[in-house]
Amino acid sequence: MRAWPRPTLVRRVLLALGMAFLLVWCMLLAYEYLQFKQETEQHSGVHKIGDALYTALARLERPEQVTTALATTATWLNLLRHDAKQLPGELVFELRDQRGRLIYSSLAQASPAPPAGADGAFWVYQRATPAWSLRIAEPKPARTATLGGLGRGLIPYLLISLPCVLLPLWLAVHQGLRPLRLLAERVAARRREDLSPIGMDPKYSELRPLVAAFDELLASLRGKAQRERAFIEDAAHELRTPMAVISTQAHVIARAADPAARQLAQEHLNLAIARASHLTGQLLELATLDQMAPATIETVDVAGCVRQLLAQQMRLALARRMDLSLDAPDQLDWPVEVAAFHSIVSNLLDNSLRYVPPGGCVRVSLRRDGADLVLSIADDGPGIAPDQRQHIFERFYRGRGHDAPGSGLGLAIVRQAAARMRGEVRIVAGLAGQGCGFEVRLLGG
Repeated sequence: MRAWPRPTLVRRVLLALGMAFLLVWCMLLAYEYLQFKQETEQHSGVHKIGDALYTALARLERPEQVTTALATTATWLNLLRHDAKQLPGELVFELRDQRGRLIYSSLAQASPAPPAGADGAFWVYQRATPAWSLRIAEPKPARTATLGGLGRGLIPYLLISLPCVLLPLWLAVHQGLRPLRLLAERVAARRREDLSPIGMDPKYSELRPLVAAFDELLASLRGKAQRERAFIEDAAHELRTPMAVISTQAHVIARAADPAARQLAQEHLNLAIARASHLTGQLLELATLDQMAPATIETVDVAGCVRQLLAQQMRLALARRMDLSLDAPDQLDWPVEVAAFHSIVSNLLDNSLRYVPPGGCVRVSLRRDGADLVLSIADDGPGIAPDQRQHIFERFYRGRGHDAPGSGLGLAIVRQAAARMRGEVRIVAGLAGQGCGFEVRLLGG
């Protein structure tokens, strides 16, 4: 099957030009037709012929002279009319004297003759001199014939004007597309890893938004590439420590002769494996949020989801003698991306249970605030120093002043997950004047 040629701007412009000329032709044809109709209704061609004959016949007195002049005129005009091939039928002339007797009629050589009572199909001229009564009938052309004749008369003018319009237009389009060709050549000549700005200032203002949008896209890609590079470097750095510990403790276990030393090495090995496993899981979670397709929103009972996640952490809270409570309605249906919402609750709970000392308190609340959903998790732990709060949502950033193990990815995951659902997360006050809290607001509507 033959493929259709790919559309081009030049072809589209030429097609538009052709349609414009066709429209101009139609408008001019309509104008000419209306002018022709108006002129023929007011003063048709037969009236001009009749006025000229009337002036000539008024000077003749003898019937032979009048008949000869009228017959000669009728023959000459009908020959011209026949040679022109633009008007239908022939002119019919009729002359009578003062008594109404027929002196001359061209009906013998004219066909068709105007039937009685059919003046609507003819232009009729009738006028009487003191001696003669003259009557001339001209067949009216059909509307299609009139339009055809007028249309054919306009075509030469359009054909003459077409090159005069086409050449400047083609030159303007060809030169106007030149900056686009230069832009395409510059992009094609760049290396794949080159994300620097195009560095092109187009002459035409219409092309500047395109170049600006392209440079903005390249800037976004540069930032993303830099973040990914930094992410990979930070991930490798964070994984290096637990992997080194695992390697060291494995050697100790393999070579230690003292059971106590082997037991201690085993505990260190288990902690390093747990840390590496936790870090790997968070790295995968963050990468999934970064690369995930657009959010798939489902309406679920978010209060039930929070209760389920709290129940999974209850054993750890009891082991550390912590007060873990929830303030939420029995049921609260809300449109969320389930995986992202679980990530938010799990990571905020994990942070609180990890950094709050044993015997501490963690309060979780879930409520509807107008058209928004608000999730708050506050504790009475050590809190976060004011000078560190602007960095806590950065990847791999871990606050100072505590020795709790962590990867520094939990809050980054929370921020990314909230952003996927058109939400935001911010630090709020903790419990009893100490600790800190986090409030996640998911915008409704």
